[in-house]
Amino acid sequence: MADRFILLTGCSGGGKSILLKALGALGFATVPEPGRRIVANEVAGDGKALPWVDMKAFALRAVEMAKSDLKEAQRVEGPIFFDRGLIDAAVALEHSGGQSVRETLGENRAYAKRVFVVPPWKEIFVEDAERRHDFETAV
Repeated sequence: MADRFILLTGCSGGGKSILLKALGALGFATVPEPGRRIVANEVAGDGKALPWVDMKAFALRAVEMAKSDLKEAQRVEGPIFFDRGLIDAAVALEHSGGQSVRETLGENRAYAKRVFVVPPWKEIFVEDAERRHDFETAV
């Protein structure tokens, strides 16, 4: 099952979302980045789990959303491309003082062994309402 769950990861602003849109246009199933969805929800709500307000709360929500995304993806046939995902969320949680990556991920491999990592790409990096950090911070 995990071999068809393909993870796109890497530097913020490196082109993951653009790549995901292109894959979707080609007919592949895609799952958007949990972080951007959380920020949009938090901006529309109370804002308590925004990454620049409470990184740990943000990371916990990202873990929950990524687990939910994986569960929903099991219903879809064929390859599915994820913009970030549980691994990224688990790293953010550990980095913010939460449980370790190993504890969050457990023993099961959620994604294919081959992961696509986008490098930093200054020419396309854009700060916006959901990405308030600069390129150097992203790197």
